[in-house]
Amino acid sequence: MITAAASVVASIPSPSISYFDIGPLRIHIYALCIITGIIVAVLWTNARLTKRGAEPWVVIDIALLAVPLAIITARIYHVLTHWSFYFGEGANPLSALYIWEGGIAIYGALIGGAVGAWLGCRWTGIRFWTFADALAPGLLLAQAIGRFGNWFNQELYGLPTDVPWGLEIDYPNPAWPIGLPEGTLFHPTFLYEVLWNALGVLVIVWVGRRFRLQWGRLFAVYLIWYSAGRIVWESIRIDPSDIFLGLRTNVWAAILGVVIGLVIFFVQKRRHPGLEPSPYVSGREWNAGQAVQSQNTDDFVDVSEPPTSEVEEVSATSTPATK
Repeated sequence: MITAAASVVASIPSPSISYFDIGPLRIHIYALCIITGIIVAVLWTNARLTKRGAEPWVVIDIALLAVPLAIITARIYHVLTHWSFYFGEGANPLSALYIWEGGIAIYGALIGGAVGAWLGCRWTGIRFWTFADALAPGLLLAQAIGRFGNWFNQELYGLPTDVPWGLEIDYPNPAWPIGLPEGTLFHPTFLYEVLWNALGVLVIVWVGRRFRLQWGRLFAVYLIWYSAGRIVWESIRIDPSDIFLGLRTNVWAAILGVVIGLVIFFVQKRRHPGLEPSPYVSGREWNAGQAVQSQNTDDFVDVSEPPTSEVEEVSATSTPATK
């Protein structure tokens, strides 16, 4: 194992900053990565839904509920699965609120986001599974973008390694293993997940087009793909995490994600062998012709014909008098 920076042939350096200041405002790069991922996912999901026949930008109405709930539950999930880190001996319980320091869990985000998306779909009339399928590739791409935030925060890295792409971490670090000397390199689990997710985006797009997966089956592919990779990355990470039956809690969550994905795929395939008739539930369809265009509307102009008596009166007064 390489233990000194001088003997490193090649390695991945960690960024020297994790935030920057604009006047009195402090901008955390971790937050920028998350926000960028959300924007990308919303834009791509809008394009995919619109192509299916949904009202343009209806995704905004759904995101207004789904995104806040996803962030809140993602933080709650992280705190619950790292309880001792926030409420153990010598810990600062208030730090559980310091979301800008990192620490949101995708599985918590999926739970809250699913509830918010379901409510948003009920509100707009969009089929929940149609929205989930449209979201699948954009969500995975957003997760890939968000992982760069972990790189800037120098967190969630893996076991010590001597591979040429080992990750440099500043010493000391809260997650630094006891006994390891300064200069030790670690597996860049953030990069592994970025590459896995990026490949998954291509797979999901191809599978969706090749087999025309609908009724939530494309979202099931997302769950299976992401969770399968997460099982591996979680198994080599060394950041503090609660252990249950010998495995990290997020490993169990990833295993459950694969199982749920398989259940959704096969149950929906059996229940809905055909294609979706519309992105909307029956009776809530959107008609593009109902849209009001400012250059083609009579909403504020009286174009009705005047009463007959008024027409006759006008005609009488406008006729030249003859002698």
